[in-house]
Amino acid sequence: MDKHQAQIRINKLRDEIRFRNYEYFVLDKSEVSEAVRDSLKKELIELEKKYPELITSDSPTQRVGSALSGRFKKVKHLTPKKSLQDAFSSQEIQDWHERIQKFVLNEQIEYLCEPKIDGLNITVIYENGIYKRALTRGNGIEGEDVTHAVKTIESLPLKLAENIHIEVSGEVYISKKTFKEINEDQKKQNKELFANPRNAAAGTIRQLDPNIAANRKLNIFLYHIGVNNLHSKIESQNNELETLKNLGLPVNPYAECCKNIEEVIEFCEDWNQKRENLPYEIDGIVIKVNDKNKQEKMGYTSKFPRFMIAYKFPAEQAIAKILDIIVRVGRTGAITPIAVFTPTLVAGSVISRATLHNQDEINRKEIKIGDTAIIQKAGDVIPEVVEVLKNLRTGEEKDFKMPENCPVCDKKIIKEDGEAIARCINPNCPAQEKEGIIHFVSKNGFNIEGLGIKVVEQLLNNGLIQDTSDIFTLKKDRLLSLDLFSDKRSENLLQAIEKSKIIALNKFLFALGIRHLGEDSSQDLAEDLSREAKNKNMVFEKEVAITEISSDQMSFFAEEKPKKNIEYIPVSKLLELMIHKDLEHLLSLDGVGDKVANSIYLWFNTKRNQDLLLKLEKNGILPSIETLKSIKTELTDKKIVITGTFSSLPRQQVKEIIKKHKGKVMSDISASTDYLLCGENPGSKLKRAKELKIKVVNEEEFLKMIETYQ
Repeated sequence: MDKHQAQIRINKLRDEIRFRNYEYFVLDKSEVSEAVRDSLKKELIELEKKYPELITSDSPTQRVGSALSGRFKKVKHLTPKKSLQDAFSSQEIQDWHERIQKFVLNEQIEYLCEPKIDGLNITVIYENGIYKRALTRGNGIEGEDVTHAVKTIESLPLKLAENIHIEVSGEVYISKKTFKEINEDQKKQNKELFANPRNAAAGTIRQLDPNIAANRKLNIFLYHIGVNNLHSKIESQNNELETLKNLGLPVNPYAECCKNIEEVIEFCEDWNQKRENLPYEIDGIVIKVNDKNKQEKMGYTSKFPRFMIAYKFPAEQAIAKILDIIVRVGRTGAITPIAVFTPTLVAGSVISRATLHNQDEINRKEIKIGDTAIIQKAGDVIPEVVEVLKNLRTGEEKDFKMPENCPVCDKKIIKEDGEAIARCINPNCPAQEKEGIIHFVSKNGFNIEGLGIKVVEQLLNNGLIQDTSDIFTLKKDRLLSLDLFSDKRSENLLQAIEKSKIIALNKFLFALGIRHLGEDSSQDLAEDLSREAKNKNMVFEKEVAITEISSDQMSFFAEEKPKKNIEYIPVSKLLELMIHKDLEHLLSLDGVGDKVANSIYLWFNTKRNQDLLLKLEKNGILPSIETLKSIKTELTDKKIVITGTFSSLPRQQVKEIIKKHKGKVMSDISASTDYLLCGENPGSKLKRAKELKIKVVNEEEFLKMIETYQ
């Protein structure tokens, strides 16, 4: 901007800062965060530095003076890692409390609250009390082996106080002081600075040279015990932390028991105020039901444990100028407006774009091109525009209107009645093809490592692929002709593609990108197809090479299994089953409503999609059904109720084993129950089972029943 434009902007900024300071310091209220006021002041400082002749004695800036990678082996976790549901306000914490209360019949619930360390989740395994292995969280099922780096953490003992097998999880972090020292060292070496301590910790853990990790003074707090052979049962979260401490493992000293939800909210609010005084970064509070028995009653949803939640501190905010609003075409044709703004540091990283969702949302927030906006990261992750500062408008701002035609294929954009989202309905739109391929290879689909957005774009732009099936025909010589590919990278990608050909049926269905078909409904549809395919003898067996964690949870570490039989449904048979499914049948499935059923039906009855499926089969795709080597076990088709706790297996793992053996886990005893699986400290279900003469199976008997699965 020229000097005249700068003068206008400076005046607007000064007025806005004065108004916000008045609100905060005089009226003792503020509609924006302190970070927003800091951002306004920072922009003013920069402009005054550029045009010092425009500085006046009454400028707010004058009050305080002058301007202030190698590859790691993937290993399966012994205990799958679950994500946590987030809460962003005291009301959401209260709502969560009310939801879980019903599982314990309104009994008083005590909670354990722990500061949520902003670090890297790590799982550590000890065998006979000796440090054995450390893994990153990864995708929750398997993580990267970072044993060499975690071993350098001085606070983490290499030998425990007891000679036990145990899996523990926690957070690796770098202190604020160390982070500053690391960045000073990076600067001296003309290397890129880390954005925040978490990034520094993650970068350090992934260093191939352990000497680098040792020099960076990593630290760790542990908070969870997984698979173990402890001598005594853990009764509560508080007891779990005490157990970790007694073993010699470091835990956060600020964890605290709260008698009720009011104390929990007070704890969260208190730490939000004093977190800056800690020597390390925290980004929230983890709230857990303290009593382990109550946790078991609450159980899990498909994604989260019900008995814990993560309260996230209010997102850091900043201001940015909206330079433009562009539109993006998604895999289902959805046209999404995107705000493009000046690159701005928010919550530790620089962001320059944020979705505006749809035209209605733009109208509601009165967003214009050229506006100065408050931006933040929702959940400290997803960039969003909170609101615009209308007082800073100059009159040159422009309204935005959605285009009438697709910006990629130029076909008409349609907005259906009752929907907020406009769509390109051209099935051959190149943008939809690209987004569909990106979805297809994503973690929840085929999970092809090395096939990211830039690679997909390069493959499309150079004509190496036209649709998802072409991925499986790629050759090394063609990849080497591209800028992004070296000899090694080409080999790694081709290996990842080959490995992905055997894919769980539910993930295969999800990867197809059928509109409205999410992960849960993909699972429901997969189970229905599996049953029908077995009844019609459409399931086939194939021996494949594989390495996996042993299913025997009494064994703590990975066993090499060079070959394994898998059962799969040929894609053509899958198509045959789907073509004959009517809407009424689809609607009968759990989790499948009108929209999902219609989308599934239309997708499988479209010639273009049918041709794609047959090409996928031709290129070697095998949608597998996770089954037992021995189809029939003592648990198959049995209705099983569980009571009590088990010394060798977590209760959730017991349920998963029963399901893998095709048994049915029931919640209540009835005359149709086949077995009561009884652990220590059983409840009233044992008495009820004896009354109904239901067979009672103890832990030792249960382990013998599943031996056929080893």
